[in-house]
Amino acid sequence: MADSYDIIVIGGGPGGYVAAIRAAQLGFKTAVVEKSHLGGICLNWGCIPTKALLRSAEIYHYMEHAKDYGLSAEKIGFDAAAVVKRSRGVSAQLATGVGFLLNKNKVDVIWGKATFIAPGKLKVEAAQNPPKGAKGGGDYTAKHIIVATGARPRALPGLEPDKKLIWTYFDAMVPEKMPKSLLVMGSGAIGIEFASFYRTMGAEVTVVEVLPQILPVEDEEIAAVARKRFEKQGMKIMSGAKVTGVTKHADSITAHVEDAKGVKHDITVDRMISAVGVVGNVEGLGLEGLGVKIERGIVVTDGYGRTNVPGVYAIGDIAGPPMLAHKAEHEGVICVETIKGLHTHPMDKNKIPGCTYCTPQIASVGLTEKKAKEAGREIKVGRFPFIGNGKAIALGEPDGLVKTIFDAKTGELLGAHMVGAEVTELIQGFVVAMNLETTEEDLIHAVFPHPTLSEMMHESVMAAYGRAIHV
Repeated sequence: MADSYDIIVIGGGPGGYVAAIRAAQLGFKTAVVEKSHLGGICLNWGCIPTKALLRSAEIYHYMEHAKDYGLSAEKIGFDAAAVVKRSRGVSAQLATGVGFLLNKNKVDVIWGKATFIAPGKLKVEAAQNPPKGAKGGGDYTAKHIIVATGARPRALPGLEPDKKLIWTYFDAMVPEKMPKSLLVMGSGAIGIEFASFYRTMGAEVTVVEVLPQILPVEDEEIAAVARKRFEKQGMKIMSGAKVTGVTKHADSITAHVEDAKGVKHDITVDRMISAVGVVGNVEGLGLEGLGVKIERGIVVTDGYGRTNVPGVYAIGDIAGPPMLAHKAEHEGVICVETIKGLHTHPMDKNKIPGCTYCTPQIASVGLTEKKAKEAGREIKVGRFPFIGNGKAIALGEPDGLVKTIFDAKTGELLGAHMVGAEVTELIQGFVVAMNLETTEEDLIHAVFPHPTLSEMMHESVMAAYGRAIHV
């Protein structure tokens, strides 16, 4: 006889485990089906381990520039294996924490791969090496089933990753040795973070982006500032270019690249990273058999996680962009609270912040200047450079920009965009402001502490209205 639950979540990533915990808090008998590791890609092979790698690179960078701070450091170097080991250790620690949280909230973990056999019914194929005493294969039923299976790296025909010469982000996180040269195909957040990491660790890095602008989802001005910094660090960037093919050698690879002018280049490097986006894991779940609507590899939902089939829900990467862990988590909460009958609001994707943890960091929320104009908004734009901020200069980080965009008629904050040190920690201030429907007047009257980087947020707002003090 099948085990029965109120809610079953397929996938133990950020969206899945958060949805499960919230469901348990609301009194639902809940289970999570996970085939390999709790925490999903983000915790095990994405957000967390990459930040650990980038932290090692950041410290290495500061050690190399100790003289700039009146310090001395000799015989600077790194142990690639130790850098990777630390990163994997951070992920392992947090994965254990997710298991503890699920257990604490009395959420059952079913180890295996789930497939729909009918509405409200799942067949789980047991995982190969489940934890001792864990639930495994069998039939399970639930009134509500939430699909949160995440995404995987997209592969381009003829340029498929092979784990040796062409890497995905999985391979790039656990190199056996540091490559001396690297080509990164794609300049979104994943591509730029790895380009930044390997460049800081000493590799010669070339980034190839098919679009005219690197960091395509970011504000043009912010992306231009970032590009200038990357190139100053020695990174080579080819925008409006594409990799048309590759020739593989014993321990290197030649990428055949056509640039924006149609000129062809052969670039030989030790390794190549394919960072051309991700695709949702919608296959093999039995969704088509249920009649669940899927468009362009994305499960169609209504903003509350509901699909067109009653009792079947989707959250996170498979429910569409932006494919970010914090978006998945919030979607999970909205979905479960809607099932409970609580008063909820659909996800407002315009208020989801995006962060890229390269050097310099990039963070943004809301409309870019271009998008605001395309929407027909009359706008006021404020800018404040890092060079005008005392804390930034004291930190030795005088390069960067904070940019804010307001509706000229109402004072509504439409967007905020930043590039520079620690901006990924600053952006939440603007996210809160947008959610509270804060106007420029509220922000101008707010008192920001001195000396902090956050003062630049204040100055940028004032600059939009001709009131900036320190520039």
